[in-house]
Amino acid sequence: MREIFAGLPWWVKWIAVPVIAIVVFGGLIASVLGFVIGLLFKILVFVILVGGLIFVVRKFMSSSGGGW
Repeated sequence: MREIFAGLPWWVKWIAVPVIAIVVFGGLIASVLGFVIGLLFKILVFVILVGGLIFVVRKFMSSSGGGW
């Protein structure tokens, strides 16, 4: 593989090949990025909801005298 790229101009190695890779694998890359961003968003929403629940429960427990 190294011998194949050795005789090519720099713009083929650093511009043309990455552009072709993005065109060929662009849909796959976009779907993986979408999945990762969606997963991070869901984790963030989960953490916010659990934190809010803990805050509300502690506030309620402290105002009601604590205990069941």
